[in-house]
Amino acid sequence: MFRSRRVTAAIATGVLLSAVAACGGGGDTEGGDAAPEEPLQFFLSGDANQGGGYAHMAEKYEEETGVTVEIVDLANEDLPTKLKNAAQADDMPALARVGGVDPVWRDITMDLSGILEGSDIREDLAAIDEDGKVLSLPSDITAVGLFINKSLFDEAGVEYPTSADDIWTWDEYVAAVKEVQEKTDTTYGMVMDRSSHRLKAFLYEFGSEYFQADENGEFSTNDATKEALEYFNSLNDDSFMPRSVWLSDADGNALFKSGDVVSYYSGSWQIADFAENIADFEWASVRLPAQPVRSTNFGNAASVVVFEGTGQEQAAYDFVEWLYEPENYRELSETSGFLPAIDGLEVTYAEHADAFELYNEEISSSDPIAGEIKRRDLAYEILGRATEGDPVRDETVKYLNGEQDVDTTIENINALLTDQLGELP
Repeated sequence: MFRSRRVTAAIATGVLLSAVAACGGGGDTEGGDAAPEEPLQFFLSGDANQGGGYAHMAEKYEEETGVTVEIVDLANEDLPTKLKNAAQADDMPALARVGGVDPVWRDITMDLSGILEGSDIREDLAAIDEDGKVLSLPSDITAVGLFINKSLFDEAGVEYPTSADDIWTWDEYVAAVKEVQEKTDTTYGMVMDRSSHRLKAFLYEFGSEYFQADENGEFSTNDATKEALEYFNSLNDDSFMPRSVWLSDADGNALFKSGDVVSYYSGSWQIADFAENIADFEWASVRLPAQPVRSTNFGNAASVVVFEGTGQEQAAYDFVEWLYEPENYRELSETSGFLPAIDGLEVTYAEHADAFELYNEEISSSDPIAGEIKRRDLAYEILGRATEGDPVRDETVKYLNGEQDVDTTIENINALLTDQLGELP
């Protein structure tokens, strides 16, 4: 049937500063490690949503060593601000799982090269500066992917790709979803998270080379980017896609879980949530469309850092080293539903192993552009360069809202990235 073919700076407030100071890792101890009875505070986000893997491993570590690791699970949007405020108050936690290295605390991270060297941790996803210092290690791999409400597809009698030899185009996918919509009287055909992480994969699939700087630091893109953005705009029509997700930040996850949406363009991190929280219908991970390029967008879901100046450096380092031992990291991946950041590690998932296998296939089958852009993004992160907000997402929202045309959108994105990032060394 089918033819083959992320730093927003938040405003620090006195309230947040007090909150962090109250629960920080304690920066009073000078020299040496904290006494074993002092917990190692580990700031992260989303552990409960992904099976409580870090909490589970912290319990195991305490049983083995007597060292307490206190998991401080924060809202994703609050974590960067908490760490900024903690750095300004000289009250950092012992370690954290972060979305990226922040210039505010970049220089107080501990060198993790001793853990990376000689291991099978993916070096291409570690943040390594020009002096060879390993600022962070990838906690796990994330990839963009497509979910369908399988119950609706089955009810409508509509087929979808079930092998790598049977990849649908975007035109075929949209036609299939619209047929399911019509036959099942479902409100929406698709939702996509309001994120440039998701939009990147979409652009790649149309042949876009995304936005890249030349030797002078001037950003540009190729013609396929315009085609992809125009196609995406046509889908956001309040019939196939609800405009509220990209224009009003409505929750795509909740919409899909309601059962009134045929498909969801999101990513691998949803598997654990869906396995736990969807009971009213059967869902499935399916292959992404190609028009004509087959590609996902992948990279480290987050990164693990250890902070200096806490008096707990060595204890935190020891915990991270233990965590990345293959048997322990396998247990973390199985508990959390992670795609592992250790090459060659076999992980046995209790549920939906086929979905994880499909994501690994999508990553290995992706166009080289996905890896090239990820390496570029990581290079900017290591240099401490970041954008104000998310120009690609924010300018696309203006386009979808009718505030500007597609050419202006692309011009604005190129100008903002040129001004805020510039050339790589």
